[in-house]
Amino acid sequence: MNDHQAVNTDYWVVLADTEREQWGYVPRQTLGPLSFGTNRHEVVKTMAEHGFSAAESEIERWNPQRAQWRVELRRSESDTRPAVKCYFVEGVGLTCVLVDGLCGPQVIFQGLRLIGRVPSELDAEMEAHALERDLGICFCLGGDLNLHGFEFDRGAQRAGDAVVSWASFFNTAGIAGTSWDITPAEVWHHG
Repeated sequence: MNDHQAVNTDYWVVLADTEREQWGYVPRQTLGPLSFGTNRHEVVKTMAEHGFSAAESEIERWNPQRAQWRVELRRSESDTRPAVKCYFVEGVGLTCVLVDGLCGPQVIFQGLRLIGRVPSELDAEMEAHALERDLGICFCLGGDLNLHGFEFDRGAQRAGDAVVSWASFFNTAGIAGTSWDITPAEVWHHG
């Protein structure tokens, strides 16, 4: 076997929109079949009904009085990477959902496809959307363009020699001031 046969190139494959579940988004309320504030057991059950397998683990706490959990959701147990990661705060429920840019569902909000996109093309569409509707433009904590009221953070992740967009959707649930306060540090290093 030569070195080229040993390389698994499937790791970098970006799913086409036709292969992704299509999820709607209502800021701070719902993302596809998920509702912010729901406990992790309900999320696992709901996502199993949508064909996802789950792996739960406790993560480092941002508050010593509240446990935090991560639930990684894969389309099948053999998938190399999770399509979605859900984050929970004990007593509050689902507070953050990270949708992977390579294999996560396509999230559509106000007609914009947000996941698995070339970041500069998504920026251009979001800017045009803002100008057409007289919306304010702002920037995510990572520096990516965003619009007032969209209530998610974006990032870019490697897809071989290219990059595609991922997004973190959140609800501060009255226990945090911003997404930066509620989102686990590992999300900012996604990719």
